[in-house]
Amino acid sequence: MHIIVCIKQIMDPESAASGFRIDESAKKAVVADGTPLVVSPFDAQATEAALRIRDEIGDCKITILSMGPDSAREAIKQCLAMGADEGVLLCDPAFEGADSYSTAFVLAEATRKIGDYDLILTGRQAADTDFGVVGIGIGELLGIPVVTIAKEVLVHGRTVRVERVLQDGFETVETALPAVVTVSNELGEPRYPKLKQLLQAARKRMTVWSAVDLGVDVANVGSTGARLEIEKLFVPERTNRCEFIDGESPQQVAAQLVGRLRELNVL
Repeated sequence: MHIIVCIKQIMDPESAASGFRIDESAKKAVVADGTPLVVSPFDAQATEAALRIRDEIGDCKITILSMGPDSAREAIKQCLAMGADEGVLLCDPAFEGADSYSTAFVLAEATRKIGDYDLILTGRQAADTDFGVVGIGIGELLGIPVVTIAKEVLVHGRTVRVERVLQDGFETVETALPAVVTVSNELGEPRYPKLKQLLQAARKRMTVWSAVDLGVDVANVGSTGARLEIEKLFVPERTNRCEFIDGESPQQVAAQLVGRLRELNVL
């Protein structure tokens, strides 16, 4: 069994808002130097799901796959310390400015290059953009089944059984391998590596691939391959206005309040 877990390094969601700013001209968020970067929490839970499968079935190789800058090595190392076997970093200036599609494209091409995979796990969404479509895109590009928002992932032979989270409950579905499963926070807390595991992670293999290594046309990756066009990115202005309604009795105040709400088209 070979499981590939796709992860993303993001700004720590617990960081203060002062840790980033919006560059309206470039239409992007700029993270301040020194702001902590972490594995997206949903991706850490996807890694935990892979480790639980290995705990259950035994013979299982887990590869961590990430597209990002050189700093993403630390995110991969965190997952290796949790217990994954090896890491692959997709790092190239051509990958910068990617949207969900061009990210999924690069990850799918890297998965093809890795080859011999049985299951691909991703977080249900990245905790910074919250789009939640990269995992689905990988499955579409590879032409394999996708099951989303999983709270439990079990493998039996060449079948994966997934308990999915719905708005009003849960459902259990099965599909043949290979497949993609996106993992939700309902899976539970990921395990935390100990010092010994952190030291062992530094000795595990990590491969770095560029666009040339993947054999992809740079026109299909990064900002040039993006399908999403951002028209405007800005911090909305928030204004508050308080209006007091006077009256000689509660009934009069209530009547005036109803009238004012109708004027504002609230009622």
